[in-house]
Amino acid sequence: MSAAVPPAFQRIALIGYGEVGRILAEDLRAQGLAVAAHDLKLQQPALAPTLQAHAQQHGVQLHAQAADAVAGAHLVISAVTASQAVAVAEAAAPHLQPGAVFIDMNSASPGAKQRAARVVDAAGGRYVEGAVMTSVPPYRIRVPLLLGGPHAAAVVAPLNALGFAAKLADERLGVASATKMCRSVMIKGLEAMVIESLSTARHYGVEDAVIASLYETFPGIDWEKQAAYFFQRVIEHGRRRAEEVREVAQTVREAGLQPWSASGTAERQAWVADLADAGVFGTRGEAGFARSADWRTEADRLLAEVAKERQR
Repeated sequence: MSAAVPPAFQRIALIGYGEVGRILAEDLRAQGLAVAAHDLKLQQPALAPTLQAHAQQHGVQLHAQAADAVAGAHLVISAVTASQAVAVAEAAAPHLQPGAVFIDMNSASPGAKQRAARVVDAAGGRYVEGAVMTSVPPYRIRVPLLLGGPHAAAVVAPLNALGFAAKLADERLGVASATKMCRSVMIKGLEAMVIESLSTARHYGVEDAVIASLYETFPGIDWEKQAAYFFQRVIEHGRRRAEEVREVAQTVREAGLQPWSASGTAERQAWVADLADAGVFGTRGEAGFARSADWRTEADRLLAEVAKERQR
């Protein structure tokens, strides 16, 4: 076991074993750390084998119940869908060992993070708000991570010793999440706008002119490459993104504003997710799913499905 790892974080539990959870598991296990995990998808026969195979390959102990995963853990990382952030805290809190650090990395509103914190702290744990500030896969464990709350300052150095790239945002709960949520108004909104704009342009046969205009207005962005990436990410993760943006909308409401942009973004992301689940973009889980290097391929599939719907 690595001598550089602080003793307090030798045993780690992951609640959520999706894309983010599996990446973190791989990087933590590579250091010889004991990692346990729980995911609700273990209850789904079609999805459980993939998670079990990954866990076996990397030496992760999978548990059917969150209580079993967090028992004895020094560090618990919650990385589930946004709508489940508070529910996970409520399920895990009674089973945390005293003083265990609970890092909530979910894309939830400041209000949701504050509710989760009350539950964890009341049970004797130490709740730390986490805000993941960009896509995880390119950075893996070193993805930029903002931490918040009264316990945050004490865990920055221990987390970074594990390979994280954590920074203290504020000792007040909600600041880190507000930063993340306000960013997501732009980033997830841009994804939705690009899909809507370019798919519509493709329908009218004006996509080249639109792309050329975007290059002229924003010359620092490779719009062809960026559009392909946006289509890929929304097709593959639109459901999770839609849930996140609904939390974004709640964040906007908590500020006293109407979340017109965020609400529309959530609807577009969820709509693409529905199409993906229906097989419009191919078979989910296959190697080529959501990997087209040309956004036009996916836009054509989307438009073909829309045309079928209009004829029904």
